[in-house]
Amino acid sequence: MREERMDWPNGARIALSVVVNVEEGSEQSVLRGDRGMEPVDELGIFIKGPIRNYSNESNYLYGIKAGAPRIVKLLRRYDIMASWTVAAQSLENHPEIAAAIVELGHEPVSHGWRWLHQFRMDEAQEREFIRKAVASIERTCGRRPSGWLSRYMLTDNTRRLLVEEGFAYHMDDYSGDVPFWDRDTVPGRPIAIVPYQVDNNDMKMWTDPAVSPHAWLDYAKANFDQLYREGEEGNPKMMSLGLHLRIIGRPGRVWALEEFFRHVRSHGDVWIASREEIAAHLAKVEPA
Repeated sequence: MREERMDWPNGARIALSVVVNVEEGSEQSVLRGDRGMEPVDELGIFIKGPIRNYSNESNYLYGIKAGAPRIVKLLRRYDIMASWTVAAQSLENHPEIAAAIVELGHEPVSHGWRWLHQFRMDEAQEREFIRKAVASIERTCGRRPSGWLSRYMLTDNTRRLLVEEGFAYHMDDYSGDVPFWDRDTVPGRPIAIVPYQVDNNDMKMWTDPAVSPHAWLDYAKANFDQLYREGEEGNPKMMSLGLHLRIIGRPGRVWALEEFFRHVRSHGDVWIASREEIAAHLAKVEPA
């Protein structure tokens, strides 16, 4: 069986993609006209009905007020390029996050106009959802996004709509460790697929309280070390590390992120790249 591989710039043994998810400020809330509260909550409280969950709203706000400065500081300290998957409304409500992305020279990726499920949308609604996200991110970041990540689930139309709306790559794929082309969704108009990894996403510390920062760090380092070894053996691949402002940005967790960055920086031949750069590299070495 042939092992998947991708030759990275300058003979790097691994490509590392750090993804910072920004959902705070666009999560579900009666305040924003939603029918109920946001179900994703570290407190584990969800009640159906038009009730505001002030506690969870403040937990999300923590990511903006306290988590984001810690994460930005570490990205700058260790010179880590990141792709920021942003729910566009989050940047509208918190322009300081957009300013940080621009100042760092990082890439904004569309995570939808709001952090909402799009699988319930018909084609016209989904197209409008995509277009609103693009227009919003262009206003807040000064450039349109070239990549897209849905909230968990997508529709039969999603990838075709992304092609038609001019996106260069799509992230809603977990099938491997190297980018590849989708040439079939819209014949003659391929789109790059840059796979994501959910197994070492810091969201695990919310969805499974048994996952401690120590366990998350051990897993992330083991993931990196395995892929680095495979690169040494002649089969270079990429690793994704998913982060959230309100999760890894907590003082009891952010140390684990710094330890991971230190671990990465103790190795040579690592290409730390945005997902946009990875998609562009695919187009260079394997023209569509």
